[in-house]
Amino acid sequence: MHTMPKVWMSAWRVKAMSTNSERIVRANSAYSQRAWPLHTVEHARKLESLYASQSGAIPLMQTAGLALARLTLALAPHAKVIWIACGPGNNGGDGMEAAVHLLQWGKQPVVSLVHDPLKGPADARRAWETARQAGVTMQSSVPPQFDVCLDALFGIGAQRPIAAPYADWVEYMNASASPTIAVDIPSGLHADHGSTQDVHVVADFTLSLLTLKLGLFTASGRDACGEIWFNDLGVAEVASPQAVLSGPPPVIHRPHASNKGSYGDVAVVGGAQGMTGAALLAARSALHGGAGRIYVCMLDEQAAALDVHFPELMFRPLGSLDWSDVTVVAGCGGGSTISAQLPQLVREACALVLDADALNQIAQSPDLQVQVHRRKPNCTVMTPHPLEAARLLGTSTYAVQSDRLGAASQLAERFQCVVVLKGSGTIIAAPHSMPHINPTGNAKLATAGTGDVLAGLTGAYLAQGHGAQEAARAAVYRHGLAADHWQGPVLHASELCQRL
Repeated sequence: MHTMPKVWMSAWRVKAMSTNSERIVRANSAYSQRAWPLHTVEHARKLESLYASQSGAIPLMQTAGLALARLTLALAPHAKVIWIACGPGNNGGDGMEAAVHLLQWGKQPVVSLVHDPLKGPADARRAWETARQAGVTMQSSVPPQFDVCLDALFGIGAQRPIAAPYADWVEYMNASASPTIAVDIPSGLHADHGSTQDVHVVADFTLSLLTLKLGLFTASGRDACGEIWFNDLGVAEVASPQAVLSGPPPVIHRPHASNKGSYGDVAVVGGAQGMTGAALLAARSALHGGAGRIYVCMLDEQAAALDVHFPELMFRPLGSLDWSDVTVVAGCGGGSTISAQLPQLVREACALVLDADALNQIAQSPDLQVQVHRRKPNCTVMTPHPLEAARLLGTSTYAVQSDRLGAASQLAERFQCVVVLKGSGTIIAAPHSMPHINPTGNAKLATAGTGDVLAGLTGAYLAQGHGAQEAARAAVYRHGLAADHWQGPVLHASELCQRL
């Protein structure tokens, strides 16, 4: 069983109706200052049914329509013509409810629909009738021009590819310079996994309703959603989520009466011939991350034994350190040479970060896999990107990316360690624990060496006495936040180190 703080374990209840939405993340950076529970589609449907069974409950579609209309007005206050593309289900009903409010507020909503509304769900039929009686313009075609579009085509249940004419509508709204607001999720996005169909909406804003869905925050979700907003529709559902959107790590204050020995030692083992820069990046990152002492053990015996830019780094030959006293970051630029060192490191390291080539060697060695599994709990972190994760699982990158949360959790259980599955919406998973999805970071991290920086930063947090889960979550959040704060068009790994 997953365990969660008590605030997420109390019973379902109904709050006073509210249509105020809260921004969770900006399009290209983190925004929310607290953790958020994330839920699957199955859970959202159960919550809908539970709410509907309560006598006297206001239909959720009415509340959703009002929330959507209010957010539209807030995001595009000067818009006149508002195109609302409605599908045949409840997502379309939400759009028609919003159209009524927008019309009453002096806007010109234009609803496009091609289905027979009388054959839709009961709430959607009522929404259509309300919109028709209110005088909302309805047509089977798209308007020639519009100031903002509401994507109310398909909601959380849509799994089939989007077909004509809806596919044409999606292409039309994606090609438009006017902003698109997706209702609940962008049409064509898988709400649980974050994968997208070939034809899918690329929204500027997404208003997630009732619950925050997993797929909004990982894989292709962030690219499809744009800026993500949330409205719980007045329903406070605080049962255990399926994952958590990470909030900022706590600020750590160093005691005045402390010294370098108070903050642990990190040893970076990597840097085979031609790849010594990767080990240096990891070591520099550990330095900026606050570790007390940082040792560099280069696999290339001919490598320079001094970092002239950071002389604080201490270079040591392999075998000169007692691994049981240090946190080891292994694999950065290690190549195949790291394979000779891994058995001892896995057996003896006090705490261990396994990255890059260390992971590739483990994927090829059943013996090493067993040894990693047998390490003591909460002291080991693996940091694979999707291809490395696929190698470790014996599957394809496509399979990993199609279910990132499942892949990370499977790796965590298999190796009994904390797994950081890197990528858009990096996932931090641990055995028998709630997985976290990280909200920070952007495409500026898609450059060589940024993964080495993350490995070194994770090692620094481990060395300072944090458990593996806490260290991984803090490092991933801070690593991404540094990229979010970077103003230039390109972020190099060496610059990222200094931003830490």
